[in-house]
Amino acid sequence: MSLKLQRQKMAQRVLIFTSAALACIICLFPFYYAILTSLRSGQNLFRVGWLPNEMNWGNYVTALMDSGIARSLLNSAIVATLTVGLCLLVSITAAFALARIGFRGRKYLLFTILCVSMFPQIAVLSGMFELVRFMGLYDSLGALVLSYTTFSLPFTIWVLTTFMKAIPTELEEAAIVDGASTWTIISRIFAPIMGPSLVTTGLLAFIGAWNEFMFALTFVISSGKRTVPVAIGMLHGSSQYELPWGTIMASSVIVTLPIVALVLIFQRRIVSGLTHGAVKG
Repeated sequence: MSLKLQRQKMAQRVLIFTSAALACIICLFPFYYAILTSLRSGQNLFRVGWLPNEMNWGNYVTALMDSGIARSLLNSAIVATLTVGLCLLVSITAAFALARIGFRGRKYLLFTILCVSMFPQIAVLSGMFELVRFMGLYDSLGALVLSYTTFSLPFTIWVLTTFMKAIPTELEEAAIVDGASTWTIISRIFAPIMGPSLVTTGLLAFIGAWNEFMFALTFVISSGKRTVPVAIGMLHGSSQYELPWGTIMASSVIVTLPIVALVLIFQRRIVSGLTHGAVKG
């Protein structure tokens, strides 16, 4: 190998690692600075510093105990978990019908599902509000579960349908010969095979429900039923011009940690789900 070629490869590696390091710094710096700010108090909150110069955990105590963030965390966890469960249950059955059962208009139905996922929240807010009020779910966690599931379903159905089409039909035919029912085929054969894709779509639905703000602000007015984004938005200080930035930053860190933990726990399945079906043969 010539010296010139070695230098080119070395330059490419340096460029790749430098770009990766720069991307990591850009992505992680806001979270890092939020942690620094959450550990400060008084005038230190407004001083620029890149290294921790104070370890004040009082902001976290205030956020969890006095500001009601702990209750909001529970509400967000309940809503997000129910949303993911309903989305995956409906999506995997709908994906089976769309991927395995031939019927007239299937392509148009898939196209319609994809188009529905492109609608912004503000475009359907008034209609969703009327539906929630008609069903008697206003000012309840059920209103959030309904709205989040409605918005998450088009994406999860589309993705799971694509994954299910890649599964060999011989597995389904062998199960039918053995006398397996449709639900047995879905739960015992397709669900284990589609584990990575289910984890990926479920996690994305969970993150969407965890971070959603507009529906949570519109459909819930009781302080004890608020989710975390709305609870943080409602934090206020001793006057309307004073905001408890330390408590806000501590709450933001607390809200982000569960998502980070889930991504780290399921990172292998997420990568597998994202790359499944990319290479065949």
